[in-house]
Amino acid sequence: MKRVIVTVVGKDTVGIIARLCTYVAEHNINILDITQTIVSGFFNMMMIVDMANASAPFDIIATELEACGKELGVVVRCQREEIFDSMHRL
Repeated sequence: MKRVIVTVVGKDTVGIIARLCTYVAEHNINILDITQTIVSGFFNMMMIVDMANASAPFDIIATELEACGKELGVVVRCQREEIFDSMHRL
């Protein structure tokens, strides 16, 4: 399993979840967990995905998801789980 953490932050707008989840599905990436919230008009989402069977390498997926985010007016970041865990250790 190649777990990746995808975070999305920005002004709420219609279609954020639909667009990003469609991209993920089209690239054979499995969503393991997802959470989202809207606070005072700001959208925040975190997905944990499995890229073991992804149709493209991590770098391309991360770049294309960031581009999708720009089109939607949100910031999308992708981090490999091991890097995310290392950055958030106490």
